[in-house]
Amino acid sequence: MTGPLETHLRARRDASRKLLVTYITGGYQGWDDAVRAAVDAGADAVEIGIPFSDPVMDGPVIQRASQASLEAGTTPASVLQGARSLDVGVPLAVMTYYNLAYHEGHKRFAENLLAAGVVAAILPDLPLAESGPWREAATEAGVESVMLAAPTTPDHRLPELCEASHGFVYSVGLLGVTGERDTLAATATALASRCKQVTDKPVLIGVGIGSPEQAVQACEVADGVVVGSAVVRQMIDGHGAEGVGELVAGYRSALDAG
Repeated sequence: MTGPLETHLRARRDASRKLLVTYITGGYQGWDDAVRAAVDAGADAVEIGIPFSDPVMDGPVIQRASQASLEAGTTPASVLQGARSLDVGVPLAVMTYYNLAYHEGHKRFAENLLAAGVVAAILPDLPLAESGPWREAATEAGVESVMLAAPTTPDHRLPELCEASHGFVYSVGLLGVTGERDTLAATATALASRCKQVTDKPVLIGVGIGSPEQAVQACEVADGVVVGSAVVRQMIDGHGAEGVGELVAGYRSALDAG
């Protein structure tokens, strides 16, 4: 399926725009205003994190925000309820862990996402080989399943993974958890290049994007970047939606100047 996220990102890419997707922890204080600020500052889509108690892919910044959100009483249902009122004019995805989809049931989980205005889902702990039932249910409900390619994904599996991914291909920049790094890992552009050779879908590098300069470097190969920890850090440090907007605007300006 080619759904609204992929259609939106393709159109912007084909207009020579470098894509910027931001991640914001759902349920964290002021998260809804932060989503609006990110979009106003130039984000092409937003990933909303549904906090989970065992976030194996998340680094310390996002873990801290997720823990605070959970302690404040956040649930998947409350995040989706908040998403219903966003109306920001760009596609929304959720990023969370497979246990939540499995516990709720694939069909119901996907339908609840769509009912909340969320058009895509990223489940980073669900490997391609085990993802068929979820992807089938998601497709039937009209939800795009974004799959993650890792630096360790072998060449013979990469075409299958890219074919299975809808919305965009999430090219994981390095082995390890999310978080800002001082330099862009060489694995980031190497993997994105491999993905670009086997798919025409938008390829975005996420994990380890620590500065606008690194985002520009990543986009020499990739179609765009996913920026998460740097955005969430603005919220944790008390800068709120205004700080998020300023940060995202800096990334947007750098990518546009490219």
